[in-house]
Amino acid sequence: MAPFDLSRQQQSIESKIVVALERISESFRVMLWQKSKEVGLSPIQIQILIFCHYHSGAMCKVGYLAKEFNMTKATISDSVKVLAAKDLITKQLEPDDSRSYVIKLTAKGMEVVKQTAPFATEMLHSVENLSSLEKTNLFSSLLRMIDHLNQAQIITIQRMCHSCAFYDRRLNGPYCNFLNKALKDKDLRIDCPEHQPLS
Repeated sequence: MAPFDLSRQQQSIESKIVVALERISESFRVMLWQKSKEVGLSPIQIQILIFCHYHSGAMCKVGYLAKEFNMTKATISDSVKVLAAKDLITKQLEPDDSRSYVIKLTAKGMEVVKQTAPFATEMLHSVENLSSLEKTNLFSSLLRMIDHLNQAQIITIQRMCHSCAFYDRRLNGPYCNFLNKALKDKDLRIDCPEHQPLS
């Protein structure tokens, strides 16, 4: 059942979609590598900076980052050491646990984020060229795929509506008990700052 088998691809729209997604994934890698060469950092070091810039301190810890990026704590720790040595981050020790720390960006680190965070702009332009209906259908399909991959434990962390304690699927459509409002498909979030995991 290898989707990359050309004879299978010609017979299977599902295989063609998987190969198309692989091409898109490769595009992200290429764009990230280009930025990493410009600033002299590895792709994962850039991803750590971008993630820590946009997420709360509770998520900016080695253990959480290891799960977020599906890497070992040792690999993330090595990247964090390099970022600290380059004065791009500081380690803010937790008051109740001297072994734990929160990663904070320095002014220099913020500058690197400003330079690198738009690495996927071309991808954004390609999505902007789709019609409203195409965007809605694509988004709904991607949400279902991410949800499936999370249940298969391939994507280990997600902060989507579907996996949130505040999410309520009612007869007339989804509802957010945190925002106290009904949600349209386009309102559903992939990375929600108020996400509370299901217990």
